[in-house]
Amino acid sequence: MDFDPVILARIQFAFTVSFHIIFPSFTIGLAAWITTLEGMWLYTKNDRYHLLARFWTKVFAVSFAMGVVSGIVLSYQFGTNWSRYSEVVGNVVGPLIGYEVLTAFFLEATFLGLMLFGWNRVPPWLHFVACLAVAVGTTMSAFWILSANSWMQFPAGHEVRDGIAYPVDWLQIIFNPTFPTRFAHMLTAAYITTAFVVFATGARWWLAGKAVDQAETAVRMSLGLLIVLVPLQGFFGDASGLNTLEHQPVKVAAMEAHWGGEGEDSGPMPWVLFAWPNEAEERNDYQITIPYVGSLILTHTLDGTIKGLKAFPEDERPPVVIPFFAFRVMIGLWGVMLLTVVYGAVQWRRGRLFSEGRYLRFVAMTWPIGFVAVLAGWFTTEVGRQPWVATGILRTVDAISPVVGGAVFTTLVLFVIVYGIVFSAGIYYINRLLAKGPQTARGHEDEAATAMRPLSAAHDAGRKAIQAGE
Repeated sequence: MDFDPVILARIQFAFTVSFHIIFPSFTIGLAAWITTLEGMWLYTKNDRYHLLARFWTKVFAVSFAMGVVSGIVLSYQFGTNWSRYSEVVGNVVGPLIGYEVLTAFFLEATFLGLMLFGWNRVPPWLHFVACLAVAVGTTMSAFWILSANSWMQFPAGHEVRDGIAYPVDWLQIIFNPTFPTRFAHMLTAAYITTAFVVFATGARWWLAGKAVDQAETAVRMSLGLLIVLVPLQGFFGDASGLNTLEHQPVKVAAMEAHWGGEGEDSGPMPWVLFAWPNEAEERNDYQITIPYVGSLILTHTLDGTIKGLKAFPEDERPPVVIPFFAFRVMIGLWGVMLLTVVYGAVQWRRGRLFSEGRYLRFVAMTWPIGFVAVLAGWFTTEVGRQPWVATGILRTVDAISPVVGGAVFTTLVLFVIVYGIVFSAGIYYINRLLAKGPQTARGHEDEAATAMRPLSAAHDAGRKAIQAGE
């Protein structure tokens, strides 16, 4: 059996990077959440914040460890499967990854032990500083990774000599044209992902009658953040889309399955709500459109248009099906997020946030929504960049190592097996932690439980009333 090493290497990298991105998307926001909780505890001396901070630190530890393990595997693939990539663009991308290690990972590693094991061993203010350092480190890590990836999307500040990219202006490389909006978009996505996990977990605790005071605190704080960030993400997403249209128009054409030609490049553009892109015949099958909305979204006018896929050479077009559907998954989930937080804001305003049993049960199921949206966004971005691994410099097919397909297939199978076992165990353990709730995070939770007994009794009465009414 013949194995295509390029296809298999791409599948392997997509598989491992998809697993990896789940954990930074969570830990970036979670580190900030823990820091906020501990800061509020230092300011208010309210024990609920301390309990929550200690609890979520346990979850952070497991998530961070799985993120580190899955990230190490990616760097090895640059040498095993993509050595030509390392040779051609390593002079630019290598230092950016190195800066991430020196300025971000070292910062995280230095203070992580203090964050995880410093409870009751160092002064509270010092522990808060450690949490803050870890939070800054995770953000800096995102900064450098997004900078490197954005440079690959639209390279700048370099020169190519004998087929090898060399840095010329590091400021242009780091702050390349697509970086600012993509960094804002991804960082906000990470905070939203974490906020929905906290939101759903708080609702889950409240419905189960566990850690009621902490549950209500988690629900209110996460919902308050989401009320701000989810609409703001619409602004960042629009800015990122306009930036992509300017610098990567073929990607946007693929995202919208806009073929153009035959007069379609002039006049109002409909928004393709649903279709099956037919790349062989350069058209869409089973198409459902909304008139003028495409022009409004992409050009902010009612009669604007963009270049269609037919305007680009066939060998420079990305695959259409994956970016088209992944983009719609991301947008659709953002719409669900927006409706969820708007409804929650209205109920909170009316004083009925904890009187809506159906709403809280729905919220308890929304914990994966941010992860799926992030994955859909990255699939849109990375597949939409094809056929380039570094646009205009190196094609993906030319970046592969001289490896045989059978070897790549074997390692891919091993990755699937090992990842399935290791990460299933990690996720299972995290779920066990979430099910136990924050009162297991301290040695003297019995005192906290006694103090909260009157509130728990009131909660139980309210919860039973909700159930009886429904």
